[in-house]
Amino acid sequence: MTTRAASLLALLGALAAGPAAAQQGAEIKMTGQCERLVIGDKDITQNCKEQLVNTVARGRTTFDFAAWDGQTLSFSGSGAQHEATEETEQLQPISLIVSGLKNNEGIVRSPAPAVGACRFSSPAPGKTQIACEATSQGKTFAGTFITEAKSETKSDAKAGDGSQDKKDSAKP
Repeated sequence: MTTRAASLLALLGALAAGPAAAQQGAEIKMTGQCERLVIGDKDITQNCKEQLVNTVARGRTTFDFAAWDGQTLSFSGSGAQHEATEETEQLQPISLIVSGLKNNEGIVRSPAPAVGACRFSSPAPGKTQIACEATSQGKTFAGTFITEAKSETKSDAKAGDGSQDKKDSAKP
């Protein structure tokens, strides 16, 4: 398995392991395809970046989506509430969304309580979908992202010495 795929599988595996693993800090940047991004009922999928950041820290799990026009959307929930809904699917309840907008003075973030969930398949080689949806203040917030965890190849095994450049290290 490639270093990138191992990182993705380790992070999603930590989520699947439950609260104890969620207490540790971990962050992974995944590349892939953003299939949906809705911020406050406004569909901005056409601007969605091909990157998703997943962070597990201090008992919270966060999925961060970003758009080329400077908008961001984070879905956050308590890792202690994480559960398996099927053998192959995990569910992370969401209690907070944070929308952001970049302007000349920086990024203005607007946190708000929310009700929703992020679903993702158990770590395995192949495509993994992360789908988040929540409502807050009567509005819909959603993001769907597909990333690919690749099996190890001979060239990957040789390159597994940690000498990947920054661009490659961001890929799962």
